[in-house]
Amino acid sequence: MIRPLLFAALALGLAACKEEAAEAPPPPVELTAEALSYFCQMNIADHGGPKGQVHLEGLPAPLFFSQVRDLVAYLKSPERDADIVAIYVSDMGAAKSWNEPGIANWIAADEALFVVGAPVAGGMGAQEIVPFAQSRAAEDFINQYGGMSLSLKDIPDDAALGAVNLDIKLETPS
Repeated sequence: MIRPLLFAALALGLAACKEEAAEAPPPPVELTAEALSYFCQMNIADHGGPKGQVHLEGLPAPLFFSQVRDLVAYLKSPERDADIVAIYVSDMGAAKSWNEPGIANWIAADEALFVVGAPVAGGMGAQEIVPFAQSRAAEDFINQYGGMSLSLKDIPDDAALGAVNLDIKLETPS
């Protein structure tokens, strides 16, 4: 009697492991010169600042965003046709420069720290939300440009949605 129960428990455990492995999020995709921004369909490589990518269930390639602000706006929008399975953003602490944010230094958005409120211009000219993997890099950025560090879920709607505030003089970080 114990033997069949042990076999059943083992089979259930293996099935659970297979199910977990199947649900692992897709890895980030390196940026290529052909990558286009989801909202404007402009080439991402032509714009500086941090980038983002969202992987949707059932789609073979991610949606790219030329500004993290645009990615956050997309996430806060209720008008999506598929479930999100992974979100990645540029780690600006690992970026060569603002104009060269990197093609492979992606971090999971739910693990990133985002500097919100700094007067810096993203790739499309709007005030940017700047992601970092390390709190020290985010603090250094805040000390130089201002803003505050938040998790993805704590970014306020008005940081990404609505009109761009043209009264703020934005800098392009070096």
